[in-house]
Amino acid sequence: FLEGRPANNVLMTGARGTGKSSLVKAMLAQYGEQGLRLIEVDKSDLADLGDIVDLVSGRPERFIIFCDDLSFEEGEASYKELKSVLDGSISAAGDNVLIYATSNRRHLMPEYMSENLSARHQPDGEIHPGETVEEKISLSERFGIWLSFYPFKQDDYLNIVHYWLETHGCTQESIEASHTEALQWALERGSRSGRVARQFARDWAARHA
Repeated sequence: FLEGRPANNVLMTGARGTGKSSLVKAMLAQYGEQGLRLIEVDKSDLADLGDIVDLVSGRPERFIIFCDDLSFEEGEASYKELKSVLDGSISAAGDNVLIYATSNRRHLMPEYMSENLSARHQPDGEIHPGETVEEKISLSERFGIWLSFYPFKQDDYLNIVHYWLETHGCTQESIEASHTEALQWALERGSRSGRVARQFARDWAARHA
């Protein structure tokens, strides 16, 4: 993308606290000197996407428009603005703009069992999904790359705890002693993630460093 080659829009989905947003922001630090720029757009401002693309399309820099924690509730119509930009304005604006989005939902919108009941099963075996399901799936299909982030295994979680405790100046003995409490901390929060590991490390370091 930075070399002017064709590139796809990216949708990153998966467990909370696994580094989706941090990965996008790290790209700016890594490639900013090569002309990469990051524009973060809130869901409430999606109606302005077309105007943003028009403003930057003639510039020499390469832009990633970043929509963080993107999801749409029942009855929201703003997702249609995103669909139109992914299909229309982006391609018309040139090759210096991509959209990166993160979400905890694979298809960005709530899905209900009742919607699957609208599928029609034909005698020849062909299945025609209901129009509601098609409408919801079609949004995520407009992203050319899907990246999935999965919950951390216990060893991965503890490795991240170790990293942050070392950053806070804890001794190796203190780090080894933190294992049991680190696992209890994650269990209480129902998640083994980088965010939870960092929160535990702050708490432990404040009490033991």
